[in-house]
Amino acid sequence: MGGWRFGNTIDGAQAEYLRVPDAQANLSPVPDGLTDDQVLMCPDIMSTGFAGAESANIRIGDSVAVFAQGPIGLCATAGARLRGAGLIIAVDGVDERLEMARKMGADVTLNFRQVDVVEEILKLTGGRGVDASIEALGLQQTFEQALRVIKPGGTLSSLGVYSESLTIPLDAFCAGLGDHRIVTSLCPGGKERMRRLMQIIDSGRLDLGPMVTHRYPLEKIVDAYDLFSHQRDGVLKIALEVS
Repeated sequence: MGGWRFGNTIDGAQAEYLRVPDAQANLSPVPDGLTDDQVLMCPDIMSTGFAGAESANIRIGDSVAVFAQGPIGLCATAGARLRGAGLIIAVDGVDERLEMARKMGADVTLNFRQVDVVEEILKLTGGRGVDASIEALGLQQTFEQALRVIKPGGTLSSLGVYSESLTIPLDAFCAGLGDHRIVTSLCPGGKERMRRLMQIIDSGRLDLGPMVTHRYPLEKIVDAYDLFSHQRDGVLKIALEVS
């Protein structure tokens, strides 16, 4: 039911029509007044990004570093803000994404192409490290950086999809004595989850509409995939429209 399992166990999710199993549990009505663009991110991107912040157990006043500001990382940044983080540091290598991260709630943005992000984050926290880091890309480099910046007793919340084995550096892991918590999350779904996410949007606490940077008709889906896979023209998220 819902989430990643729903989208990967049935066919046709990018077609004109889709038959939804267990509709009573999997479908939630969109509140009147909300547009398609406003709720488009709820079933996948928003739910996953928020899950990263929830799994990080962010408390009011916590310092948080979010590695990678693609759509999921941006939603993790927004989720950290809504959970009451006192300092949110967003890391990416694309200036346009870092600009969007500020709109989503980041207090500080770091371009990893220009600075040593581990060194900068430790400076920003007075050498203490962040209470929680969220890894939203799925690379050894970002995972290791996310581990190196958390304080003793801190949490690394991983949203990345990794295509090869991960190595945990002994020093970053404090030889197992750092009291670190590493947790992964899978996109939560279902009717109640969607109701809650749409309520956040309906209340005006978050607007994810600007994340839709491009639109394509369904018959040009191949062109849309090509644009996204090559990350051209400042693309963040593409809306496919049925004419």
